[in-house]
Amino acid sequence: MAEPLIECVPNFSEGRDPAVIAQITREIEAVEGVWLLDVDPGKATNRTVVTFVGPPEPVLEAAVRAAKKAAELIDMSQHKGEHPRFGATDVCPLVPVADITMEETVALARRLAERLGRELQIPVYCYEHAALTPARKNLAVVRAGEYEGLRDRLGRPEHAPDFGPATFVPRTGAIAVGARDFLVAYNVNLNTTSTRRANAIAFDVREKGREAKDAQGKIQKDAAGEPVWIPGTLKAVKGIGWYIEEYGVAQVSLNLNDISVTPMHVAFDECVRAAAARGVRVTGSELVGLVPLRAMLDAGRYFLHKQERSTGVADAELIKIAVKSLGLGDLYPFEPEKKIIEYALAAKRPKAKRLIDLTVRGFVEETAAESPAPGGGSVAAALGALGAALATMVANLSSHKRGWDARWREFSDWADRGKAFHAELTALIDEDTAAFNRVMDAMGLPKGTDAEKAARAAAMQAATRYAAEVPLKVMQRTLASMEVIAAMAEHGNPSSVSDAGVGALCARSAILGAHLNVKINCAGLKDPAVVAALKAEADAIAAQAVERERAILAVVEAKL
Repeated sequence: MAEPLIECVPNFSEGRDPAVIAQITREIEAVEGVWLLDVDPGKATNRTVVTFVGPPEPVLEAAVRAAKKAAELIDMSQHKGEHPRFGATDVCPLVPVADITMEETVALARRLAERLGRELQIPVYCYEHAALTPARKNLAVVRAGEYEGLRDRLGRPEHAPDFGPATFVPRTGAIAVGARDFLVAYNVNLNTTSTRRANAIAFDVREKGREAKDAQGKIQKDAAGEPVWIPGTLKAVKGIGWYIEEYGVAQVSLNLNDISVTPMHVAFDECVRAAAARGVRVTGSELVGLVPLRAMLDAGRYFLHKQERSTGVADAELIKIAVKSLGLGDLYPFEPEKKIIEYALAAKRPKAKRLIDLTVRGFVEETAAESPAPGGGSVAAALGALGAALATMVANLSSHKRGWDARWREFSDWADRGKAFHAELTALIDEDTAAFNRVMDAMGLPKGTDAEKAARAAAMQAATRYAAEVPLKVMQRTLASMEVIAAMAEHGNPSSVSDAGVGALCARSAILGAHLNVKINCAGLKDPAVVAALKAEADAIAAQAVERERAILAVVEAKL
């Protein structure tokens, strides 16, 4: 079972002194099992956003150590900055990353809050999903009045902290600890220095909107005497405007609280529209902290769709389109390996040796070496990936063919399907070798006692079954990919019909090769029902592959 991972994104009220920031982040790096992914200081905001990931217990320990160090080094009574804040460690949210639920993350956040209040002896509030009362779900409500208003608020019973003493600590202020979904901190750059204009645009787009005013400029009230609000255009978005002296521009600073509701590219385009309506131009944008890969890929697809171009291209190309279209390099170079969470995490983890990272020559030579793996199963998966990749190529060429403009979306959809197939099959190249290695590991288990023999036999059976299931999956996914190959042979760019034919040949060979691997592994299984089921499905797929290849090649030959 995979180890649960959570992300912690503490915001420290210091963005100008690198020595202070380094001392805080060293506390995080000193905790074994934690990966420090990003440190993003801002001079104008006088705030640093830190991102680290790891299993729950090490992450909680690192958060406590960092907050303790921040309490020692940061004096809030001297703090000035553009960003709302009320503490040295201002906020400390936890985000579920993998193999952990939001409910489990909430429990961890409350444990963290209790520990911070007890060990640091400062007020701690819980917000977002970790809030202990509905009124404190919104961070803006928790932090209302900021540091300057904290002393008075702590004197009122209704504002007592959830953990720690209800006393004002001038040096450290308070901490807000939360559990939330992935939040994207996203700033849109403007060609103005006017904070007023930036705020107006922020009020246009943020969900909360702005207070309604009458013709005389007085705030309108409802029957209960509360201000009437005119909502903005973007759901699940918070925002303010500010001026960043460091870059000499004003920004619309947004928190995208749910990118499935309002993705980054939608927020950007809406800011472009709202800015233009006020005579202001958007020049680019910046990400504070890290962003999920899917947000960048979705943005790339969105902008390619606007250009009526195929989206079935490599992830690197989608990211490049997103960076250019969003102007993420406007203020400083955008580095995907540092700003995309999956890439940043992969860079921190120990590098596993993977076949798919080899050159073509390296893969061929590794296959030819004396070791039994990679063998026929990995080569079959590679053939399946190549067949699907050729179909994807034909779809991309067809989408961009002169005179076929009206059909670009049709071929883009085929390219997306082909890309998904070749990505799955590429992963199965290494998975087949891993399955073989699992069998070898089971064979090496001790067999000195009856109990050890029984455990070894059970492990051998489980590993052997998996070694049969992996090539069966290669067969399943390759057969499915032949639908894309057939469509491209029939309807794709006629100049590339031979490529579709080679794709069909690759697919058939991949399936028949994987079939051999299913059968040889079935020979080691002792359960006749399992063997019969595996063989029956594999036999049926092999027969279908031969027939589909014949039909595709008939189309190809007719067009040559």
